Amino acid sequence: MLSRPHGFLARCRRRYGDVFTANIAPYGRMVFLADPALIRQVFTGDTHVFHVGGVRGRVLSPLLGEHSLLLLDEDEHMRERKLMLPAFHGEALRRYPSLMEEIAEEQVSGWPVGETIALRPRMQAITLEVILRLVIGVRDTVALARLRDLLNRLLDQPTTLLFLATAANRDISWFRPWRRFLEIRAQANELIYEEIARRRADPSGDDILSLLVQASGDSLSDEELRDELMTLLIAGHETTATALAWAFERLTRHPAALARLRDGDAAYIDAVIKETLRVRPVVMEVGRDITEKVRLGEWELPAGTRVMSSIALVQRAERDWPDAHAFRPERFLDGQPAPYTWIPFGGGPRRCIGASFATTEMAAIIPVVLRHFDLVPERPESERSQTRNVTQVPARGARVVLSQRTPKPEPQGVLSAV
Repeated sequence: MLSRPHGFLARCRRRYGDVFTANIAPYGRMVFLADPALIRQVFTGDTHVFHVGGVRGRVLSPLLGEHSLLLLDEDEHMRERKLMLPAFHGEALRRYPSLMEEIAEEQVSGWPVGETIALRPRMQAITLEVILRLVIGVRDTVALARLRDLLNRLLDQPTTLLFLATAANRDISWFRPWRRFLEIRAQANELIYEEIARRRADPSGDDILSLLVQASGDSLSDEELRDELMTLLIAGHETTATALAWAFERLTRHPAALARLRDGDAAYIDAVIKETLRVRPVVMEVGRDITEKVRLGEWELPAGTRVMSSIALVQRAERDWPDAHAFRPERFLDGQPAPYTWIPFGGGPRRCIGASFATTEMAAIIPVVLRHFDLVPERPESERSQTRNVTQVPARGARVVLSQRTPKPEPQGVLSAV
């Protein structure tokens, strides 16, 4: 499960069907679901019964904070979600694409032509800049550089360190790697709290932090704002960068799709994004802990069961996706998928609040890269998926060879007779 999760889960499904149990260290007994109807039951079920806590929640809490939207349950989750939702929809979202394109243009201008590069780190640089400038709204260049460095160092911390610290359930500040993590986090927190104080004094900006302060007033404390910003920084930046890397990894191995994408058809760009997230989901499953006995289909599950709605399995089911492993964006031009067969952002009241922001960002960045470069994969064979923390990343970082793109000549106009 840890080294080859896609293959392992696919074998389990072939042998046991759409519902099966696996005991996986260190998380214990899990029930995996690959049936859209059962997944819908979990996603839309009573939030008092289906919790997100558990081991994974505890592991992430030192990084994201106790008030992170990803880790909250029941009424507390709904309260913070309602306060945050306006900043990610409607007019707020329509302001961002031009700024995202501007940031991407700045970043790609320094890429080396004629060399092999890994695109995932390049995408991380772009998405981190988007988060820092559009979400937090950092303007001071010194603070921007400092926060950029601290967040990169936090992201480099292994999940095993977080698991060790939370499993110990006692102070381990004597352990040098953990003490270093605490020092980096404290420095990042100091800068984030400074930005929060600035927005409290003047919330007139259009970055997401300003919008949150405008919408919530004193309803969100400084600590709650810090935890939500850290969640957006860590979760939003990493996942979108990985999705972008997978998009280019797939496109460079499907030249017909790449050629069609260059035509700039907005519907096809959207289809490419959706097909990338279908065939290469960044997160493989969504977990819930059951607080009381529940019946799912023909199975009765006791309280304490960890239920995993498998994004990877349901999005590669041949019954819903013919030739499921093939990369064919055209399938999203023919209509909407059946309910709960495409769930890269989860679903129900816990659907990812940043889903529209992420897809808007992808739609803004992909055309910028393609305007500047032709891309050829370093190797013809596909890159396998590799587990990094809780995400599935291209094993070689989506390595491509860049060459400068020659703009097509403008069509010559016909001179009018005078």
